[in-house]
Amino acid sequence: MPTLFYSRRIGLESGTVVPIIGGSRVTGKVGSFDVGLLNIHTGNEVVSGSVPTNFSVVRVKRDVLRRSSVGALFTNRSVSVEGDGSNQVYGTDAMLSFYDNVNFNGYYALTQTPGLNDDDASYQAAFNYLGDLYGFTLDHLLVGDNFNPEIGFLRRDDFRRTFTSARFSPRPDSLRAIRQFTGEVSLDYIENGGGHVETRLANARFETEFENSDRFTIDTQESYELLVKPFRVASDVKIPVGGYGFQDVFVTYSMGQQRRVSGAWTFQRGGYFNGDITAVGYSRGRLEVTPQLSVEPSVSINRINIPEGTFTAQLVTSRMTYSFTPRMFFGGLVQYNSSTDSISNNLRLRWEYSPGSELFVVYTEEREMDP
Repeated sequence: MPTLFYSRRIGLESGTVVPIIGGSRVTGKVGSFDVGLLNIHTGNEVVSGSVPTNFSVVRVKRDVLRRSSVGALFTNRSVSVEGDGSNQVYGTDAMLSFYDNVNFNGYYALTQTPGLNDDDASYQAAFNYLGDLYGFTLDHLLVGDNFNPEIGFLRRDDFRRTFTSARFSPRPDSLRAIRQFTGEVSLDYIENGGGHVETRLANARFETEFENSDRFTIDTQESYELLVKPFRVASDVKIPVGGYGFQDVFVTYSMGQQRRVSGAWTFQRGGYFNGDITAVGYSRGRLEVTPQLSVEPSVSINRINIPEGTFTAQLVTSRMTYSFTPRMFFGGLVQYNSSTDSISNNLRLRWEYSPGSELFVVYTEEREMDP
């Protein structure tokens, strides 16, 4: 789903910092409307070729009924990145909730960029029924080839996606050790603007939640992926263009968050494009050393065997958090990635010195293991 306003697009261009000359932001209420206004001006930057640019955003939202809302958004970038001129986005959205479990939500947005005409709209409509025993979801999303929100974030364009799922979650009274069973099937179907299928994921999941909050899950997935250009999976391994169908089985055991040591153990076995994959991992791990200090390790090891080559990808991450007071904590993240042979670090100190006022000190570093 595209993001029509993404604040990190202001002050960054192609990964390069662009100087911010000045700006203002106002949020509040005008009668029954929630209103947000933003205007920021940036300067020149030689490396990315950025020129002085003005960014403007207007957001209006109103609550309706009991738990619903409707809204509108307008953004303007005075100098377009993709076109010759400025860039604007016009959008409306709604979230409608009925009873306790029935929800409708959606949006419609249109962009204007000189040189990018036609096929410049995006919309989404979704229905959710989220009952305890039954669940159902139907979601349809379209993003046009020329849809271009330049103060937003867009992972891909020129596609339409339909997703649906159905769930049955009984709570057996006769099994004291079992809190709930969950059976769910889903289909994720994505095609490009030309009507060709790019991705198809059919999934079936069965999960058992125990009374101690542990969970045991088995997933089976049938996938189809269309590669329109070679896909690099390692420094010297590429998967050629073509359509690929394959199946996977995932087994997961998750330990409850109330444990002093928690996390999820996973095992995957199945196809990987024109080959196969075996993967093991430990994620969302948490070890409470003291009430103030916790460590969150995770590791993923993927053994991939395809005709183009065989390799093992490893990702090791460790996060540490120390709370000095309820309003001050220090966090550190260290990550090793064998695919890029690099180590990255992120250290952050957060201090809320008064309610609503915070100070952040952040240090980030990335090093390649092979100089």
